[in-house]
Amino acid sequence: MDEFLKKIPFIDNVLKGIGQIMLQENRWTGLLFLIGIFMGSWQGGVAVLLSTAAGTFTAMKLKYDQSQINAGLYGFSAALVGVALSFVFQTTLLIWVLIVLGGALAAIIQHFFIQKRIPVFTFPFIIITWVCVFALHSFTQIPPSAAISAVTGPVDYDDFLTCTNAFGEVIFQGGVLSGVIFFIAVFISSPAAALYGFLGAILGSYVSHMHGEPIDKIHMGLFGFNAVLSAIVFSGFKKADGIWVFIAVVLTVLIDDYLVDNNTLGAVGGVLTFPFVAGTWITLFIQKLFIKVKG
Repeated sequence: MDEFLKKIPFIDNVLKGIGQIMLQENRWTGLLFLIGIFMGSWQGGVAVLLSTAAGTFTAMKLKYDQSQINAGLYGFSAALVGVALSFVFQTTLLIWVLIVLGGALAAIIQHFFIQKRIPVFTFPFIIITWVCVFALHSFTQIPPSAAISAVTGPVDYDDFLTCTNAFGEVIFQGGVLSGVIFFIAVFISSPAAALYGFLGAILGSYVSHMHGEPIDKIHMGLFGFNAVLSAIVFSGFKKADGIWVFIAVVLTVLIDDYLVDNNTLGAVGGVLTFPFVAGTWITLFIQKLFIKVKG
């Protein structure tokens, strides 16, 4: 199967792009993510394929660095745009058009930041999705998707599932099985990333609980998915990695809790992965200052 995918580089790049949602340059991780998304809804699965393909195709046509394309760096923000729009809205023709255009635009914005050597993470996805959600809510009458209503469904108060649910919510999936599949998908690529992500979800849930956030939403993983991503960024085998994971997760969750409590971004579709990006940027800045002082 590996050899087959290598012979079709576009498909390989698309799968790696999906895997890069959780910073994993791994085609099998991407494939498992895709399976988990399709289990949630076929619209989400098709949307993530279309948007990731659009981002990857755009990067190829604009002749961006081939090694970066092969690593999936122009696919993950595009993938999130697709799954986000299909999750928030019913998939009308306009939504499908925006999924493709948003995927292409995500690759262009991603390239700009790569050229500037700025670790932008999922920021292109955030910008595009905020603009699309605000515009669609303001100027159209497109109804919400069925998945939005499902968010208020029954919650399983299992601590292990709270953590795997956090993995699922990274890609807008509330199903228990999807969350478990996503955790396994990261684990087969990087056990350290998966385990640190799991610990990040535990810490994030605890901090949110101490802040008095709704227990049902904590167990759904809604206060843990940003923490998962922040933990994965700083995961590794050095002793210091654990310290940076702790700092990044705490900062991320504090930002997340503040924005949610004040409904700061409700008009544009919520916080998305902005707390992860902001918390990680701040941690990287602190890390650079520490290295400079130490050196």
